[in-house]
Amino acid sequence: MSASGTTSAFSLLRNRGYAAVLAYRICALLSYQIVAVTVGWHIYELTRDTFSLGLVGLAEVLPFFCVAPFAGYLVDHLPRRRVGIVACTALATTAVILVAVSAGWLPFHGTWPIYAAIALTGMARSFLSPVYNALFAKVLPREDFVRAAGLGSVIFQAALVTGPALGGLLVGFGGKTLSYAMAVVFALLAATVLARLRVEEPGPPAVSLPVFASIAQGARFVLNNQIMLGAMALDMFSVLLGGVVAMLPAFIHDILHYGPEGLGILRAAPAAGSVCVGLWLARHPLQKNAGRVLLFAVAGFGLAVIAFGLSRSFWLSAVILLFYGMCDGVSVVVRSTILQLSTPDEMRGRVSSINGIFVSSSNELGAFYAGTMAKLLGLVPTVILGGFAILSVAGVTAWKAPRLRRLDLRELQ
Repeated sequence: MSASGTTSAFSLLRNRGYAAVLAYRICALLSYQIVAVTVGWHIYELTRDTFSLGLVGLAEVLPFFCVAPFAGYLVDHLPRRRVGIVACTALATTAVILVAVSAGWLPFHGTWPIYAAIALTGMARSFLSPVYNALFAKVLPREDFVRAAGLGSVIFQAALVTGPALGGLLVGFGGKTLSYAMAVVFALLAATVLARLRVEEPGPPAVSLPVFASIAQGARFVLNNQIMLGAMALDMFSVLLGGVVAMLPAFIHDILHYGPEGLGILRAAPAAGSVCVGLWLARHPLQKNAGRVLLFAVAGFGLAVIAFGLSRSFWLSAVILLFYGMCDGVSVVVRSTILQLSTPDEMRGRVSSINGIFVSSSNELGAFYAGTMAKLLGLVPTVILGGFAILSVAGVTAWKAPRLRRLDLRELQ
């Protein structure tokens, strides 16, 4: 595309419905990211234990797994705006609980109230992506899906830059209570945006299957689509095995010797790399050889994980995480484009929830895996081993999913 391609992509923001859906996603993400950074620092401050950091991921992923299939079903059968408003209100409630914990307003001590609040976050978060993906398809014509997916990735990753950096700065200069309070504000803003959104909600399906049969229908759709299944599995195992971000509080404190400000910088670096890639892909949409580019990007992701494990310089680590994020950004754009182009409208909630089980939860499960392995093997060996495992995953996927390897996104439009 020419330079006008960038203008064309960003002109989508003139669509008020699309802009509102993005605003909802950004505010909800900022709330969650601020909580994630603050909780990591809070737990490590209390315990000085990498295994305790891993338990943060487990406390979120187990409720996520339990609720996600039903979240997709509800998004496909209930007014999507209302479902999103309830989920955002639950995010705000989580942050309010953490404000009370950090301020000492509750008669409880130790880490268990923090883990309980994170469990509620996992349940609420299982609704966020299905609501976004379902509304995305309602506010845009199909011919804009590819550009909108790329642009959405840019803005999504920009929020991933802002959230961790803001969380680190708030903790460093204002304390944990202020940081959690800002998370409350962003969650309520997300709910407000959805409350003001005007969009045509689909009526109830003409033929309504029982809950579990409906969920199984969505699962069969994904399992029978080699391209979608391959992209989801590739991302899931890569993030699961490359749990660098979850261990950043320990790396900052024990190896790189920085404070919470440094944590914010390193948490933001991967998202900054993803923003750079997203901006490029907004101007040059990935079409031909998208599958091969995706596989090479995952291999680069694995190499970045290995390099981070070997680094002892704070700023070198930041640069490595920038590259790590660039590789991840390619995966995010390709996978989200496949999801939007391949999914029937009446199944968007269920398919998005399955995607969340594959992908979103892998961050938290990866945090538990990394924390457990770091306890057994040490920080550095765990990270390096994970990097080599990611390279193996890329190779096996290229072999086992030939349709994904040969993917041309034009075939899905």
